Amino acid sequence: MGHPGAPVRQLADIWVANQDFLELGGNVLVVILLVTFLMWLLILERYWYFRTAHRTEVQGVLETWRKRPEHHSWYAHQIRQSLISQVSIDANRNVPMIKTLVALCPLLGLLGTVTGMIEVFDVMAEAGSGNPRAMASGVSKATIPTMAGMVAAISGYIPSVALERRVQSEVESVSDQLSPEEATI
Repeated sequence: MGHPGAPVRQLADIWVANQDFLELGGNVLVVILLVTFLMWLLILERYWYFRTAHRTEVQGVLETWRKRPEHHSWYAHQIRQSLISQVSIDANRNVPMIKTLVALCPLLGLLGTVTGMIEVFDVMAEAGSGNPRAMASGVSKATIPTMAGMVAAISGYIPSVALERRVQSEVESVSDQLSPEEATI
């Protein structure tokens, strides 16, 4: 068996490695980390919503529709559209924000590239172009945020597309279930 303090030491090593990575990437990398955290928080919230509250909401909408005495008049059609819109609005909540954050990540990576290159040029202006060690910090600040922004965007793109498809499917399902022909009790 391992030493009792080994897990704590491993966590400390991971913490130090993450701090070093953030320092290498510069301030833009911290912003990318925060945007990615927010993006994933919203993604997880949407999946949680579909597993819990959405089902209850759909059942309430279906019950409201089924309790109507008639389903073919102009008023019934307007109420049906209102119920479908209610489900659509609630299902789509935060999806546009998620898509925006996904699109923002590579742009922040590009910002990191620009700020890192500015640092490289500053070092070249002060120390000359013959000092590769002095330029290495700026080069890492130029490349690490770019990579991090792309990885963050890719990690959020697939769930955002899946969420969009889920929303569309759920709204279509509710629309089908609220059809006037099948609503007679």
